[in-house]
Amino acid sequence: MLSQQPYLLRALYEWCVNAGYTPYLTLRVDAQTLVPPGYARDGEITLNVHPEAVQGLEITDDWLSCSARFGGVAQRVEAPVVNVLAIFARETGAGMSFAGPETKEDASTSEQNASPVTPVAQDVAADSAKGKPAKGKPSLHIVK
Repeated sequence: MLSQQPYLLRALYEWCVNAGYTPYLTLRVDAQTLVPPGYARDGEITLNVHPEAVQGLEITDDWLSCSARFGGVAQRVEAPVVNVLAIFARETGAGMSFAGPETKEDASTSEQNASPVTPVAQDVAADSAKGKPAKGKPSLHIVK
């Protein structure tokens, strides 16, 4: 079965940018994920993927790739689409979370696991609205 995840990622990314929001992606970091060492925490990394923050963002049916700055140095980021755990607007927390990598046995039910997300720490959205940088890694809360 064809996965909906890359289509939903592209649509939510486009919505964030068109609405004037800052799209963020949370990725699971594993052996297939290319991110600069030392930036992932607890096997995950959250990235600002706004067009002004990254270059050459490409979301294909299987891979996500771009060039992003870490400590002022441009670095390549690559990950399988199934490693995208969430995409959301920094300012509002609106977005979607995903179940993560799946086995073939899970494929039939995984599309039902996608769900909207909202930030648990409301101060992230409040600080962003005031023009302040976000404090730390945003927290996500799955809403059913």
